[in-house]
Amino acid sequence: MNVTREVILDLLPLYLAGDVSPATRALVEEYLKQDPDLALRLRLQWAEGLERAAPSGLPPQLVMKWLKRTRKLLAMQKRLFGFALGFAAFGLSIEFSTRNGHFQEFHFLVRDYPQIFGLFLGISFVCWIAYFFVKNRIRTAGL
Repeated sequence: MNVTREVILDLLPLYLAGDVSPATRALVEEYLKQDPDLALRLRLQWAEGLERAAPSGLPPQLVMKWLKRTRKLLAMQKRLFGFALGFAAFGLSIEFSTRNGHFQEFHFLVRDYPQIFGLFLGISFVCWIAYFFVKNRIRTAGL
């Protein structure tokens, strides 16, 4: 079977990812034996890719410390989002009544209980501010 270089070049990404059948792998390897120029280019690109993917020279303790800090910040961000959304929903609760299938009355509960629902809206506002602060901190710290 005569396989062209273009076909092998099309198969290389799958070959390098390990997503080819054993027969295709053998075909690509056989072609690379016959084309040493392409095999050399492939080895050089592979080595260059490994150098870029190599771990940094940072101590593992520092990397673990940053990972734990990032996880804590993401967990805090998730909780703040939930609290902010919950308090906002509770603070903007509504009450309505119907009679004979028609709306008779509709209003926000903050009208009847301004202190309680104002407090919930205030807590929600603080949670939203904290949420965006944490989100910005994660983004600017490069985490």
